[in-house]
Amino acid sequence: MSVEVHADHEPRVVWKAIGRGLRCRCPNCGEGKLFRAYLKVADTCNVCGEELKWHKADDLPPYLSIIIVGHIIIGLMLELEAFAPQAPWVYLATMVPLALIMPLAMLPSIKGAVVGLQWANYMHGFDPAQRAKS
Repeated sequence: MSVEVHADHEPRVVWKAIGRGLRCRCPNCGEGKLFRAYLKVADTCNVCGEELKWHKADDLPPYLSIIIVGHIIIGLMLELEAFAPQAPWVYLATMVPLALIMPLAMLPSIKGAVVGLQWANYMHGFDPAQRAKS
């Protein structure tokens, strides 16, 4: 696995950018809001002016939220069954609402983390040299 190093780029701390994205904050400064609406990324940071419109999160955040919620729901169902067998209505009354609410609650944080990852790695339009070529 090779790592491409660009001498003309200042290094960005990946985990710091992901952590800021998880908190729905600008991956550059950590102060400005990342989103202008529920899942709409702001064009620019309202604090530092970093352009955020270049993200290409696409389907990764929903995919990750489905994976996470699926593992949590299955774990809870297995735990309920191990404790005492449950009637099907118990699963319908508890797991279906959880399966609907949990992904919606975690989607902004996951999308923020993906945007932070892309920003830290100069992916897509976050690379000023790439923007100049197009």
